[in-house]
Amino acid sequence: MAKAKVFFTDMRCPTGTSLLQKLDRLMLKAGIENIDFTKKYVAVKIHFGEPGNLSFLRPNFAKTVADRVKASGGVPFLTDCNTLYVGRRNNGPAHLDAANENGYSPLTTGCQIIIADGIKGTDDIETPVPGGVLLKSALIGRAIMDADIFISLNHFKGHELTGFGGAIKNIGMGSGSRAGKMVMHSDGKPVVKSKYCTGCRSCAKYCAQQAISFGEDKKARIDHNRCAGCGRCIGACNHNAIVNPTAAANDDLNRKMVEYAKAVLHGRPNFHINIVNQVSPYCDCHGENDAAVVPDIGIFASFDPVALDKACIDAVNAAPGMCGSILGDKIGNEDHFSIIHPATDWRSQIAHAETIGLGSGDYELAIVK
Repeated sequence: MAKAKVFFTDMRCPTGTSLLQKLDRLMLKAGIENIDFTKKYVAVKIHFGEPGNLSFLRPNFAKTVADRVKASGGVPFLTDCNTLYVGRRNNGPAHLDAANENGYSPLTTGCQIIIADGIKGTDDIETPVPGGVLLKSALIGRAIMDADIFISLNHFKGHELTGFGGAIKNIGMGSGSRAGKMVMHSDGKPVVKSKYCTGCRSCAKYCAQQAISFGEDKKARIDHNRCAGCGRCIGACNHNAIVNPTAAANDDLNRKMVEYAKAVLHGRPNFHINIVNQVSPYCDCHGENDAAVVPDIGIFASFDPVALDKACIDAVNAAPGMCGSILGDKIGNEDHFSIIHPATDWRSQIAHAETIGLGSGDYELAIVK
């Protein structure tokens, strides 16, 4: 079986050449024009960023993708689904407000923005998962499934539950409706290690289910009857006091996310772009971003989202860790993602994707100047 082709361009821009021009050239070299866009609706799946976070992708990148789709005769729209946790993107109107605040609008991107699962996050379609092992169907935002063609534009970064977040996560988790996100997160409920808890209450601010309370000892407690298992409290705790006690839960989350991605992509043309800059240790869902863990690397594109993510993992792990970041002085040839999030195993994401035929982690890298 031939290796999947992944195309790469670095961040260097000689005088007279912009990074956006390099992105467009990369898409063309990767073969995006082999897709017939003529009069087709094209979902460009993106993460608009939680307000307060400054590591999300700039709207300029989305405009470059939208312009290329329009030049090829397609009708692009930017899209994402509502979030499960408390924040500025857990319903349609607030989600649009957050996108606008972060610079996303028809004027800045050249296309419309549609929240795929609607005002309340209930506008979804039950979609088959071909070859699914854990799931037979997925609840996907309707607007995403109504599109003829799917493009993912992804900020590659770390993630507290899945190890890393790239194309697979943006497609799978990001395309699930609120109910779909509940399905993916349902296997594990976090617990508090009381000896590490300082009673700062940061975790409670991020809990949409009001599942976290504090006793007379000022230590956090999690009511598992209320808890949705979204894991936001894990990322919110700076003291490593909240953990998922079941290691397999994160692996199952990764596997379900992969199966959701398979449901989204099956049976229609798709293309994927990862931008590896401002590689923050946590998801852009946070209302803040920690220092980048490695220097900016470049932009990758492929028809295979699994090969794409694996190429980015390898590039990040080959890069030197940044002093002053969460990696601290742990600089060497170790797996950066395992250092940042030791309770996760990102490999389960790639392995399951190969198992169910989403793509291949075996790739050939082509350099685009």
